[in-house]
Amino acid sequence: MMKLGTLIFTSVMLPWILSSAAKDEYMEARRQKDEVSYPDYDIPQDSDSDPAAAPKAEELPTCLLCVCLSGSVYCEEVSPEMSAVPALPKETAYLYARFNKITKITNSDFADMATLRRIDLTGNLIGVIEDGAFSRLPNLEELTLAENRLTKLPPLPINLVSLNANFNKLTTQGVKGNAFKKLTKLEYLYLGNNELTAVPHLPESLCIVHLHHNKIAKITDETFCKGNTSYYIRTKMDEVRLDGNPVMLSKYPNGFICLHFLPIGWYN
Repeated sequence: MMKLGTLIFTSVMLPWILSSAAKDEYMEARRQKDEVSYPDYDIPQDSDSDPAAAPKAEELPTCLLCVCLSGSVYCEEVSPEMSAVPALPKETAYLYARFNKITKITNSDFADMATLRRIDLTGNLIGVIEDGAFSRLPNLEELTLAENRLTKLPPLPINLVSLNANFNKLTTQGVKGNAFKKLTKLEYLYLGNNELTAVPHLPESLCIVHLHHNKIAKITDETFCKGNTSYYIRTKMDEVRLDGNPVMLSKYPNGFICLHFLPIGWYN
């Protein structure tokens, strides 16, 4: 008969020994696995370590440089500095490229971008826009060019509803008298803080027109209305701003007879 001590050793110590051996075998296999060598892939280095090697904005894919989301592209205050309009995805409908260093808009920037409905280029350094830059955008409704360095406007798309070119250097020579004549859907026109000396033709569709802080010295009875006729009423125009101009409105008593409201702001 097996002795009691032997029985205890067999039932208690043997499983422990086997367990310990299994554990050692597992750890040895794990160690060998950890020592497996992997291919020496090139890992990109931080561009901050070498300023000369830092990529330029124009060299990066647009949707890495900007944020692309459901037809909208947000390129605001891009770093590294963005000095030109990036290549846009074909389905782009809304572009926000505000507060960058863009200096020029070319005819190729928005070529074949029929889906564009809104472009906002506020706060750049744009001094030149080529004549065909926006003319091939049939669905463009809102165009914001505020706070740039423009002296003239290019031809505008026919279906434009809102144009904001406040705080530029636009002159009367750069904004032709008939620049807005064919824009029969234009409702909002903002041309404040420029260097205009005359009011351009204002289409019947306009609801709001801001021409404050320019150099407009005079208007006529036909600038907003049609002379002395009491039958003509501008039914859509609700707001006009001419404050900050040298014009004396009191000299033109019939200049606003067709409007629902007189111009807002402070006048001499």
